[in-house]
Amino acid sequence: QVQLVESGGGLVQVGGSLRLSCAASGSIFTIYSMAWYRQAPEKQRELVARITTGGSTNYADSVKGRFTISRDNGKNTAYLQMNSLKPEDTAVYYCNFVITTPKTPTGMDYWGKGTLVTVSS
Repeated sequence: QVQLVESGGGLVQVGGSLRLSCAASGSIFTIYSMAWYRQAPEKQRELVARITTGGSTNYADSVKGRFTISRDNGKNTAYLQMNSLKPEDTAVYYCNFVITTPKTPTGMDYWGKGTLVTVSS
């Protein structure tokens, strides 16, 4: 069994910062890509940022220059540093890892349960 657990969400004022973490645990061989998605009320889930095994990153246009994704492979953890937060960043943030395990050697998507980020004006 693989579990992803997010932390670091909360309430912040406009212009503030938050750092999200997502840690994977269980029978893990390899974690390939790590990504953060978000879903605002009445909107579809959207990709915020992704980082590959090699460290290549890509970001949604709406967060470029404000958010930074990083990973610690030794800790099976991804981070999302969010600066200059705006009210439109308010959403539930989910982490998504592509992981190989003894039972899924070709890789499988795993999701965290989400952490709420609220940016107040």
